[in-house]
Amino acid sequence: MTDFLLIHGSAHGAWCWTDLIPELEARGHAARAIDLPSHGADTTPAEHVSLARYADAIETAFSNRTVIVAHSMAGFPATLAANRSPEQVAMLIYLCAHIPIPGKSIADMRALADSQPLADAIVPSADGLTITFDPTKAVEKFYHDVPEDRAAWAVQHLCPQPLKPQTTPYPDDVAGDYPRHFIRCLDDRAIPPSYQVMRTRDWPDTMITELQTSHSPFLSDPSGLAAVLTHITES
Repeated sequence: MTDFLLIHGSAHGAWCWTDLIPELEARGHAARAIDLPSHGADTTPAEHVSLARYADAIETAFSNRTVIVAHSMAGFPATLAANRSPEQVAMLIYLCAHIPIPGKSIADMRALADSQPLADAIVPSADGLTITFDPTKAVEKFYHDVPEDRAAWAVQHLCPQPLKPQTTPYPDDVAGDYPRHFIRCLDDRAIPPSYQVMRTRDWPDTMITELQTSHSPFLSDPSGLAAVLTHITES
């Protein structure tokens, strides 16, 4: 049995893993998701949120030999948390996620891509503390292959994304000694597939899996994603 800890990306919450968890449990695994600070049911004010607090929340949720699945933005705080407590990490799986480079922020990492598909969907708040995603464009960016009713449900659950965790450079620390794997989503319209390939071009093929899905395979193909996660952790 694998213990999966599922970490959501920008503007999402633990809710986004609702369809994946029973698929993993049906395969004999334990699976749980958390809300990062100021996301989902967590009421932390945006001005109090930081990259370090994200990592704190993830590290607190570790159990012995946890497999972390980090989606999108969560690649940064999940790596930070895993590097703090590598002895508790069985594997870190990046799901179309940002792999940190010391000294660069998530915003810096986005700028490395050859296109910026989210640029026209981002709406800054008046106080400059958060951004939101234009709900009229969210399906196109995140959920274009998700059933229509499920995509509408997801859009309704999107929340403001605190900016500070995304503009904070990743600290210059040493990577922990734990296995890693990257799942590329080849029909991703949020993080360009070409960027995902570029960030993993030096990784061996055994550490890479490809899915022909959008940015949200946990909603578009939860059974397929569960099968992939099972294969990765049991290989």
